[in-house]
Amino acid sequence: MPEPLDVLVFYVPVDAADAVLDAVFAAGAGAIGDYDRCAFRVRGTGQFRPLDGADPAIGSVGAVERVEEERVELVLPRRLRDEVVTALRAAHPYEEPAFHVLETA
Repeated sequence: MPEPLDVLVFYVPVDAADAVLDAVFAAGAGAIGDYDRCAFRVRGTGQFRPLDGADPAIGSVGAVERVEEERVELVLPRRLRDEVVTALRAAHPYEEPAFHVLETA
């Protein structure tokens, strides 16, 4: 039986995407068969408003900010979930990166 996989989806400013991908790849994500560094990337506009107590990397507290971002999707072995999410959080420029992890059937 093949190893269980998760799918990681995250949103990152365009200029930081390669560095964050390097970090999650180094933690074990993005391998499919005889290929590595596999990911799907698409550009769009992210929006957020930092609230009181936030320390935003981009924008200012109370103001709506719109940023050109990439949505990135990649697979990872479920057993490496904690390591990959830790790498994502450490490399991502945002105080609170937007991401989700999906278990595959």
